[in-house]
Amino acid sequence: MQVTERTVNEIFRNRMQRYGDRLAIEKKRKGAWEQATWNQYYERSRSAGLGLLSIGVSKGDRVSLVSENRLEWLYADMGTLGIGAVLVPIYSTLTAEEIEFIVGHSESKVVIVENNEQLEKALAARKKCPRLEKIVVIESEDVKLMPQGVMSFADMMQAGSRKHAEDPTLFEKMAEDVGVEDLASIVYTSGTTGHPKGAMISHKNIMAQIKALASVEPQYGFDTDQTVPFLPLSHVFERIAGHFFGMYVGLTSSYAESMDTIVADIQEKRPTEILAVPRVCEKVYQRITMQVRNEPAWKQKVFSWGQKVGAKISDCRERKKRIPLLLRFKYFIAFQMIFKKLQNALGGRVRWMTASGAPTAKEIIQFFNGAGIQVIEGYGMTELTAPGTMSNLADYRIGTVGKPLPGVDIKLDNDGEILVKGDCVVRGYWRNDEATREAFTPDGYLRTGDIGIFTEEGFLIITDRKKDLIITSGGKNVAPQNIENLFKSDPLFTQCIVIGEKRKYLTALINIDRQIAAKLAEEKGVAFKDPEELLDKPEFLKILDGHIAERNSRLAKYETIKKYRIIRQDFSKETGELTATLKVKRKVVQEKYGPEIESMYADDEARAG
Repeated sequence: MQVTERTVNEIFRNRMQRYGDRLAIEKKRKGAWEQATWNQYYERSRSAGLGLLSIGVSKGDRVSLVSENRLEWLYADMGTLGIGAVLVPIYSTLTAEEIEFIVGHSESKVVIVENNEQLEKALAARKKCPRLEKIVVIESEDVKLMPQGVMSFADMMQAGSRKHAEDPTLFEKMAEDVGVEDLASIVYTSGTTGHPKGAMISHKNIMAQIKALASVEPQYGFDTDQTVPFLPLSHVFERIAGHFFGMYVGLTSSYAESMDTIVADIQEKRPTEILAVPRVCEKVYQRITMQVRNEPAWKQKVFSWGQKVGAKISDCRERKKRIPLLLRFKYFIAFQMIFKKLQNALGGRVRWMTASGAPTAKEIIQFFNGAGIQVIEGYGMTELTAPGTMSNLADYRIGTVGKPLPGVDIKLDNDGEILVKGDCVVRGYWRNDEATREAFTPDGYLRTGDIGIFTEEGFLIITDRKKDLIITSGGKNVAPQNIENLFKSDPLFTQCIVIGEKRKYLTALINIDRQIAAKLAEEKGVAFKDPEELLDKPEFLKILDGHIAERNSRLAKYETIKKYRIIRQDFSKETGELTATLKVKRKVVQEKYGPEIESMYADDEARAG
């Protein structure tokens, strides 16, 4: 696919002209699908953009957006870009203080909020944000009394429609005036220490990603494909690889109602591709294995056999080897008995899905691959405007993040840090020259902060975050993500955080799946009334020790977990331990559970004293 457009604005206009009244986007809300054709999508985005213009937003001004995924999010995004302004996406889960910093630091002139809850945060932030002139509320019917300086999204849209009536060419002229070097967005990275940094993403950065994604396998089937996005649009991966690239190829995007309704929404809309993160794949796999544990012993044996068959099929496909006739026959049986259920659970049409952003256990990837759903691993970050590498289905290796995308130059520093250069790399951080200087090498490569190695065939393997790498008191370098990933492939563990920096040995904080725990207890004859009480029962803890030992048996001695503590409250976005894409905030976890961590080393340190 050859990309001829220069900016996102040109792509939007051209797709509207090409597809017209065909369905472009829809979002499920309160059980019903709200829809927009390509013509409606463009017209409503134009009204949003000109509405912003009517309340004082000019080219280059920043507009902050605090909302969950919804159609108005997309209208605000494309309207803001259309008038040459800069969108600043903000997760709705952030606190008032965090929103205050981003709005103030970006010097946003307008903040668009979803509802009354987010309005309260914006009103609190306004007191310390002198550049903020207007707050726009999407769900304005929930606001009993509209404060001064606050207006509804609907009123802003109407103002934009009136402006279009006065000058029907205004929006197009402003959109055409936007150049490739112009700033499109400032995306604030979720820092675990201090304030986040605002990565400056230009139209050039976005178009570089679109060109790269358009030149590798898998390719979307253009207007024949369907997606059901559920990752937050505020995240650069969903916005670039899903929203903008989906727009480029003319996809119909049916946004899920919520994280709780994903499975039902997917089954209804039957997507052909799914953009996901590793934790989603892990949860699906854990749910299936949990269901299998409730089946008779013979079915569990069949499942185990089928997994092995699927792994062999996956390996043959990966190595491009001919599949032996007997293996094909076994796979036919395994697919009908096991893998077809996974396909049906995901609507029956999924060809591939992503698992980018963190390592995923090989057995999980092979399980999905066995079901005919190719799992695409990749590597990226906000500063790369999403992926820098991606598994190419024409040439891939499980356990790697693929090769650099076209136009991306990657090399390794002396300590193994991944350095990246290319048109997808942002120009730096908004109003933070010091951080920008620190982020780049003298010859212009971005310091990613990730450690990696290249295979002989040129595939990149991420070993860990440079800052996350654990160095024990004995001098051993340990990559915690690899160990955590291994433990999470056991359905009993929903989360595992490895500790050990400057310590004699490794320990872990773990979350336990209560349903799996109950099933294991029943199998071993451990009596209980409520699964929660199992976490205090010596009989169950003995079972848990066995699972820890089994995972440890796959690791080098210095990588094994010597002690652990069960954290009863699951790590989550709401309680602050996870990011919006379900990555663990290590510093937050270690600070929050400091006493539990110290208790695992107390006896040894006391003896040393």
